Amino acid sequence: MSFHFDNSYGKLPESFYIPTNPTQVPDPSVSLFNDNLARELDLSPENMDMEEAAALFSGNKMIPGSFPIAQAYAGHQFGNFTMLGDGRAILLGEHITKAGNRFDIQLKGSGYTAFSRGGDGRATLRAMLREYLISEAMAGLKIPTTRSLAVVKTGAKVYREEVHEGAILTRIASSHVRVGTFEFANRFVPNESSILLDYVIDRHYPELNLSKSKARDLLEAVMLKQIDLIVHWMRVGFIHGVMNTDNMSIAGETIDYGPCAFMNTYHPETVFSSIDTQRRYAFGNQPSVAQWNIACFAGSLLSMIHEEKEVAIEMTKEVLNSFPAIYQEKWQDMMFKKLGFSKETDQQRRKNSLSNLLDWMTKNKADYTNTFLVLQGDMPMEGIYLQDDFQYWFTNWQDMERGNEVARLKRMRENNPLFIPRNHLVEKALDEACLNDDLRFFKESLNISVNPYVKNEAATSFMKVPDNIDTGYKTFCGT
Repeated sequence: MSFHFDNSYGKLPESFYIPTNPTQVPDPSVSLFNDNLARELDLSPENMDMEEAAALFSGNKMIPGSFPIAQAYAGHQFGNFTMLGDGRAILLGEHITKAGNRFDIQLKGSGYTAFSRGGDGRATLRAMLREYLISEAMAGLKIPTTRSLAVVKTGAKVYREEVHEGAILTRIASSHVRVGTFEFANRFVPNESSILLDYVIDRHYPELNLSKSKARDLLEAVMLKQIDLIVHWMRVGFIHGVMNTDNMSIAGETIDYGPCAFMNTYHPETVFSSIDTQRRYAFGNQPSVAQWNIACFAGSLLSMIHEEKEVAIEMTKEVLNSFPAIYQEKWQDMMFKKLGFSKETDQQRRKNSLSNLLDWMTKNKADYTNTFLVLQGDMPMEGIYLQDDFQYWFTNWQDMERGNEVARLKRMRENNPLFIPRNHLVEKALDEACLNDDLRFFKESLNISVNPYVKNEAATSFMKVPDNIDTGYKTFCGT
């Protein structure tokens, strides 16, 4: 396995990180390895020795060229600012593919760091398997995301409310620079903020090097990426669950799969996270929270946007105030595609049809994913879908695209997944893997989840949702 490291983040001032080696583990063994992702990274998995892989991806053996560090960052957690940093993750370095693409290689659950804040820096097998499954499902759903290369069992126990088997996840990302990284720089090393700004532009937004207002334009570029990301989440019913600013990637990828889940029964107020007691990060709140997080990002850039504070504030407001209209247009366009509408169909009729459907879904506790599959004929029209009010809406919807049925169906099938990681099936897969040491159902779920737009007659049971399955369902951080 041949890595090619070029550790640009490690060339930043040392205030942005602390060199940290992973803590050795007693008995590492590879639980899962992502062959397809390894090929995308030019790592030649065919030649992999599993014993050596266990040593490398547990941190027991250093990859040649790596420069292990714990990154410093801060963040607003549920609206409150706090100092954070990599408390249980170590960035090994940046791997460069043959095509010249740069990816962070990070070990999550690799032991104590200076940022652990009294924690042990370890992770449970269950939490790492969960991130592996959900992050790879997100990639299959065509949503920007960090990826999972491997899960290695450590042979050590992790103590939380109960005793768990320990594990380490190898996470792949465009980078791990977060909104919270800029908040850290602005609050603690403001004289080095411009260094971070230039670094992020060079790495992620090189087109902005020609800009006469780099900080302002970076704010806008990151905002637009976040809008696109949230629209994707809303498309598939994904609820991140912990949208703190330290969990918002500057690269626009979904990052940190803690108390995340997918919505079954449609309702904008859906929350599964056990720590989100105020419903701050409910499904329908995600767009406004993203705007709030971008406002925090703006605050950390203010001094670089313009030397005169009042001018900087006005320039920032101009960007931030554009968020709602841009988001609304992109979200609406996405929902129209889920319904198969062409742009030629009357705009007001499309809006009314969408609004009426969402109202009906809320009232009747309809499944978000399956409702669209019923419309496109991939699930039977039965149960609540035989009600008169739905049939009336359905007839009107059909009439709106008469003669364009083929194109309508194509648009729908490109935007409506057949499969999402259903919460009860995710829990079953994790139970089998962690309690019975049996990965068969996990791997079956994974294979279906990474191909969510492909019909699979053998997997129809993965599309069916038992009644009231999410009643009382809670997700946890896994820290």
